[in-house]
Amino acid sequence: MKDLKKEDIKQEVFDLYDDYAHNKLNRRQFVEKLSLYAVGGITVSSLLSFMSPNYIDCLLVKANDPTLDSDYITYESPKGGGTIKGLLSKPKNSKTKLPGVIVIHENRGLNPYIEDVGRRTAKAGFISLAPDALSPLGGYPGNDDDGRTMQKKRDRNEMIEDFIEAYNYLKSHKDCNGKIGVVGFCFGGWMANMLAVRIPELGAAVPYYGRQPSDEEAAKIKAPLLLQYGELDTRVNAGLPAFEAVLKANNIAYTAHIYPNVNHGFHNNTTPRFDKEAADLSWSRTIAFFKEKLK
Repeated sequence: MKDLKKEDIKQEVFDLYDDYAHNKLNRRQFVEKLSLYAVGGITVSSLLSFMSPNYIDCLLVKANDPTLDSDYITYESPKGGGTIKGLLSKPKNSKTKLPGVIVIHENRGLNPYIEDVGRRTAKAGFISLAPDALSPLGGYPGNDDDGRTMQKKRDRNEMIEDFIEAYNYLKSHKDCNGKIGVVGFCFGGWMANMLAVRIPELGAAVPYYGRQPSDEEAAKIKAPLLLQYGELDTRVNAGLPAFEAVLKANNIAYTAHIYPNVNHGFHNNTTPRFDKEAADLSWSRTIAFFKEKLK
């Protein structure tokens, strides 16, 4: 079997994976379409394995990092029933109150990648909270396929309320200075936009390749935005011109970056859609943005 490299994979395969990851294809349909690209020593099973996330080898900040206090907390779900579990992370032995950042997962629950991003955020000097919107259904199930299936069962408006409650939890935390930002990826990018719509006091929002709110919703935004997009992500990027028009018309502070020749999910270092150069640059911009807006 051929050892696959990113350059071996046609763009159409990444596009197929995007459709699969966003529930436009079920697994059977994805595998059937993937078989068209199983040529020249490349098998369907090798393609599936290569495109699947590798959580074991890709963590940048270990769960037991000695410089952090990182543990799970719970808070009440306002409308979804039960409690929401989240990973709360902060620098150990901080002498001052810290700005807070809500870290919002993709459409599959609080998986190891998003937990890692929460810890990365804390390493940069923030108190971070990464909630799991799947908590009312039992929480992230241990794999992304089942996570996507579970998340489809939740009402998105109820999930908005859950993440607004995360803002309230973090804002009132004894170690937080009351200045809160949000960063989210894919579904979490849309949710970051929606928190900016719903929370006038939000300090800053950084949606990564997230769907844009409606024109009416976007006009309500008060928080400064840092918008992060991948050039090859035509599905999400199609909504950017209209979004920018509303932001400009309402004098809403924003900066948009479109990273050249990268896919949806380019920040996620557990799959081959990852692009290190774009991920590192976008993340440095994210941290600098939060440090400026949440001080």
